Amino acid sequence: MRVIIDTSVWSLAFRKKDKSEYEVKLINYLSEIVRDLRCVMIGPIRQEILSGISNESKFIEMQNKLSIFSDWTIETEDYELAAKFYNKCRMNGIQGSHIDYLICAVAFNSNLSILTLDNDFDNYQKYTGIILEKKEFD
Repeated sequence: MRVIIDTSVWSLAFRKKDKSEYEVKLINYLSEIVRDLRCVMIGPIRQEILSGISNESKFIEMQNKLSIFSDWTIETEDYELAAKFYNKCRMNGIQGSHIDYLICAVAFNSNLSILTLDNDFDNYQKYTGIILEKKEFD
């Protein structure tokens, strides 16, 4: 199964210097997904990763690293489902960002899983039917 890698995982991989044992295992898993050509990038995640990099040379460096991944096409149906997910979760007391719900919708509609460190996705999963990649490593 192909995997959408959430911003939280990319941030860990690219920005954090000192990593815990768990984080090293997660980065190794990310590397495996990339090597197996199962990694899916969507435009909103690319935007989140690049946002906030005020140093121009670091921005270009990150932009170049991400350029190896083409963007998965986001369809009208994905935006509509994202709105439905937002409404359903909100009715059940769960708040989330529009980008998070778009990630969920793209994953659901395209039969993709999601690798994230954001625990909010555990809550979204209860009402959306998304598939989350394992977070525990042997």
